[in-house]
Amino acid sequence: MNSKKELYRFVIEYFEKTRPIAETELHYSNPYELLVAVILSAQCTDKRVNQITPNFFKLFPDAKSLANATVEDIYELVKSCSYPNSKAKNLLGMAKTLVMEFNGEVPSDINLLQRLPGVGRKTANVIASVVFGKPAMAVDTHVFRVAKRIGLVNNAKTPLAVEQQLIENFPQELIPKAHHWLILHGRYICMARKPKCAECGLTLVCKEYRKIIKNAEKGKGAW
Repeated sequence: MNSKKELYRFVIEYFEKTRPIAETELHYSNPYELLVAVILSAQCTDKRVNQITPNFFKLFPDAKSLANATVEDIYELVKSCSYPNSKAKNLLGMAKTLVMEFNGEVPSDINLLQRLPGVGRKTANVIASVVFGKPAMAVDTHVFRVAKRIGLVNNAKTPLAVEQQLIENFPQELIPKAHHWLILHGRYICMARKPKCAECGLTLVCKEYRKIIKNAEKGKGAW
């Protein structure tokens, strides 16, 4: 690619063809449920979270019911996910804050969302993007890895730097979808240890793939 604009155009066209539907794999039916699911998903698979949340939402269908729970009650429901102790405390704190400060309703503003316990910038961006359709780019490990490997970002050493460059270069109306493109690509194709380069249509423009080819030619192996 001769320019960053051409690279992004190629990537967008590829994903539009291969992943015309790109959305979260977490199961939810309202903003509160997605917020709970995203908090639980930190360093945990979506599959595991989706196994936990049906019973969770039966007992705690809204922020008010969750705010009246105990940490012990919540822990029993989430103990099969990673870091259940801290997540149980955060979920209770999140619910109480929603009830006390936001009348039980999940706010759409990223800064307000980050006032909730357990909600950092990444989680806030997910909620703003998925629920409210805002041009917010949540950068998890998949997005961070894929963006750097392809070459969508340059010299971006932090999630915030990656977020800023992606928002600057993706068309605003595509940012919510692009977030899922990069996550799903990282989850199923461009995996951390053994990426499936043979199945990837982005090798023509991928900066990391060029390194792999050069190393292979020098006899150093790929990964």
